[in-house]
Amino acid sequence: MSLAAVDLQEKDTKIIDVAAKYGYHSPTAFNRAFQSVHGIAPSAVKNEGVSVKSFPPVSFKITVKGAEEMNYRIEKKETFRIVGVSVPLQKDIEDNFTVIPSKWQEVSMNGTLQRLAGMMDMPPMGVLGVSVCNDKETWRYYIAVPSSKEKADFEEYTVPAATWAIFPGEGTNQSIQELERRIVTEWLPTSGYEYGDAPDIEVYLNPDPANAKYEVWIPVVKKQ
Repeated sequence: MSLAAVDLQEKDTKIIDVAAKYGYHSPTAFNRAFQSVHGIAPSAVKNEGVSVKSFPPVSFKITVKGAEEMNYRIEKKETFRIVGVSVPLQKDIEDNFTVIPSKWQEVSMNGTLQRLAGMMDMPPMGVLGVSVCNDKETWRYYIAVPSSKEKADFEEYTVPAATWAIFPGEGTNQSIQELERRIVTEWLPTSGYEYGDAPDIEVYLNPDPANAKYEVWIPVVKKQ
């Protein structure tokens, strides 16, 4: 049902063809099975922004993995501008686990976050953590907000147009790291998508570090 949802997001895909592909010779049976998993009819998946669920395959090692559902939606976004502050990202991932939290603490303590919040005037309406890691630009991590206002003494960056897989979550900083890990190791390999050429984005929808509401945006393209 997870792969069927990906197929149905293609504009010209017929529900009856997807049903047959996954062994359902009765459209009614496919519709019933699809709704029991995703909570919506197959026809509703073609509406942009509709949430569906992904159940990665169960694997057996010492413990059973992949049994917990992951909600996500696919959205296409045009380019948008962000303003904020940044730090260099290192090729050694472990180094970033020290640098990035320190920068968040700094901007929280010196009033930068409050200033940025006042400049936010376009979606996504939240404070962003944007990881720019590609072969064309210097690797950097931005703490920023979407804004059309003068950047003042802040840096600016234009997030390119892309298709995003968007995963909602809530909890602590550790919980967002766990969600990001599951997206890459469990969802992406079985999703029918692969990484697109755009930054990863964390969208913090409220400022409470102990009980944050957030979204993780992963740029994706359909596998050929």
